[in-house]
Amino acid sequence: MRAAVVTSFGGPEAVEIVETEIPEPGPGQIRIKVTAAALNPVDAGVRSGAFGGTDEAIALGWDVAGTIDATGADTDTGWRIGDEVVAMAYGPFKRPGTGAHAEYVLVGTADLAKAPETLDAPLAATLPLNSLTAAQALDLLNLTPGQTLLVTGAAGAVGAYAVQLATHQGIEVTALARETDEAYVRALGAAHFTSTTVAPASVDAVLDAALLGETALPWVRDAGTFVGVIPGAHPAPVRGIHTTSVSVTPDATRLAELVTLADKGVLTTRVAETYPLTEAAKAHARLGEGGVRGRLVLVP
Repeated sequence: MRAAVVTSFGGPEAVEIVETEIPEPGPGQIRIKVTAAALNPVDAGVRSGAFGGTDEAIALGWDVAGTIDATGADTDTGWRIGDEVVAMAYGPFKRPGTGAHAEYVLVGTADLAKAPETLDAPLAATLPLNSLTAAQALDLLNLTPGQTLLVTGAAGAVGAYAVQLATHQGIEVTALARETDEAYVRALGAAHFTSTTVAPASVDAVLDAALLGETALPWVRDAGTFVGVIPGAHPAPVRGIHTTSVSVTPDATRLAELVTLADKGVLTTRVAETYPLTEAAKAHARLGEGGVRGRLVLVP
């Protein structure tokens, strides 16, 4: 099978398409025949060496939509061959066969859920990593209906899911984004909008999808809460503000709940462009140019 890997760190040109054996699932594993796989900033981080690495080839790709092709000998999960699923292939250091940017990928039983019935594969492939990140970040904030939340980077993938999920929970959301994105984030459910050039009013909490860090702390009330989306990169606390960051983890039950919300129209997904798997390097280059609205998706 073909798979996208890096054997040395660098720019988009570091992405290689290699031929490797179709992986065989072990106990607790399921093999997915990939229909579509989203490209995320974390993939660019792995490619550039931001997470370090090993001497072996690192497979790329966290998000996948596809069809169950095989299960491990001792994998009793209720899944059947041919079931359409979405999954998060977790971890920055994946060996070939466990990265989603390939024709086949192995995932654990905790990593997948039934695919949305209302979305095609490219749209479905944008859901797992980013919606789980948003949901788990909101868990850390632990807000109650009626409290106020500022989402920075509200027009981005994680930010957009956060706006929709928080609004669904009855939280009053202010969206911080570019002026050109105001109509979009208000359509997501944001009660208030502020641009990147105007300081927002004080809120109970900030979910910092734009990676503003300590710049956003003045917008949080005393003893409020700040959650970032880069593990360990949150700013030091001030004025009694609790600061932390989300480190996304696989959660099959939660992913299934998010799929249900997508089917109900509570969560909307966006695909900016699709690329053949063989043009993965070109997709990485496009991601690096910035200004992408929606995810870039690779199709084997």
